[in-house]
Amino acid sequence: MTLVLPGAAMAMSVVFLNPGKPDEVYWLTSSNSMAAAAKDLNVRLEVLYANRNHLNTLTQAKQLAARAPKDRPDYVILSNDHAVGFEVIRILDAANIKTFLAFSGLREQSERLLATEPRQHFKGWLGSLEPRAEDAGYLTAQALIQHGLQHHMKAADGRLHMLAIAGDRSTPASLKRNEGMRRAVAEAKDVVIDQEVYAEWSRAKAQEQSEWLFKRHPQARLIWAGNDLMAFGAMDSWKKQGGEPGKDACFSGVNTSSEALAALESGSLTALAGGHFIAGAFGLVMLYDYHHGKDFKEEGLELDRSMFILFSKDDARRFQRHFGQLNFDQVDFRKFSKVLNPKLRKYEFNFHQILTQVEKRR
Repeated sequence: MTLVLPGAAMAMSVVFLNPGKPDEVYWLTSSNSMAAAAKDLNVRLEVLYANRNHLNTLTQAKQLAARAPKDRPDYVILSNDHAVGFEVIRILDAANIKTFLAFSGLREQSERLLATEPRQHFKGWLGSLEPRAEDAGYLTAQALIQHGLQHHMKAADGRLHMLAIAGDRSTPASLKRNEGMRRAVAEAKDVVIDQEVYAEWSRAKAQEQSEWLFKRHPQARLIWAGNDLMAFGAMDSWKKQGGEPGKDACFSGVNTSSEALAALESGSLTALAGGHFIAGAFGLVMLYDYHHGKDFKEEGLELDRSMFILFSKDDARRFQRHFGQLNFDQVDFRKFSKVLNPKLRKYEFNFHQILTQVEKRR
């Protein structure tokens, strides 16, 4: 699926290689926020979906490189899902197409050795912007643990027992969320992770895995999940065996789907972190500034910024009120540009910035 936003003939052009599906709420939200930013900045944006198949991303990169020079984009934004980043950069750099990583960067040592640093071996690899994924894992696990302690959910051995349902084994953002979760567990001291599995971000797979996890570890009452879909899969399984999520077991998730926000409000979901979908839109702002002579290198070429917030019930209601239709046109992304705001000294990328700006404009 391709989304093209028309702009002026000479407007800068950007392609976003979206690793998800067009009907997948997180990646659709990411694309929609980028579309709103592109509209504000007069950027011609094209979105190509890989439909959760990383080989499609490689094919799309080759197709972009094969376009006639006049039809190639000025920039490509991509995510290093399933570690495709290095190869995509290599393909596009050979075609003189500049690249920028958002959401997941090149964090693994093997990739680092191959790609070195931005603007070195691959001159067109400009940099990256990553939400601090460890924050999502840490914040949700910490909230889950606190809830378990407050509601006396310890097992007979005096400890809280947790099950962890992670995303995948290769995407840096997935691995960082796991690290954050483990850090919260280590700090708590009286919490044990009974088992950690990988459900590939899938609700169906998480449901299937959790059915035998619950039988194998009947003492577990805390279920941490790397995204909302996997949390719902585990909740489906818990309900199937007669349990009541939020009461006799606690679940956490990541993302801002309507279902997740509603579950947080109802109490069936205990902890929810999100807001990081905005990384693509902010990456677009950085490229806009670079294109217009204000290089972001003065803040760093590989930025790792805190974008996640731990949603309260009030935050969930505010998000639904402002962005429930996944429309971000009410956000003025021009306000985040250094070119358009010369007094701006540092990029502010926390999602609270978005909520605050929208509410001030009303």
